[in-house]
Amino acid sequence: MSSKTQSILAYLGILWLIAYFGGKEKRDTLSTYHLRQGLGLLVVAILVNLILNIIILLVPTLSTPLSLISVIFLILMIFGIINAANEVRKPLPLIGKLFENQFPFLDK
Repeated sequence: MSSKTQSILAYLGILWLIAYFGGKEKRDTLSTYHLRQGLGLLVVAILVNLILNIIILLVPTLSTPLSLISVIFLILMIFGIINAANEVRKPLPLIGKLFENQFPFLDK
């Protein structure tokens, strides 16, 4: 699996695992960078959606406006895929800087 393919798969949720395990022997700094960004995006999206679901359970009338927040993660995912396809190491807007040095297990 090429570095570019690994980088793109890193932003596609569960396909992150394929990028992580399937490309371990050919991993370079570009794919590692996008694996970090993709995993960070996935973790933040899951946490935010859990919090939003709790709020929606407490206040059901907010379900429509709060569910639109999930669109932000779709947009961030698209930004990440575009950066990966262009082979650019550019952090995701809003949250990308937080994950540039996180997840040290990816360096191995």
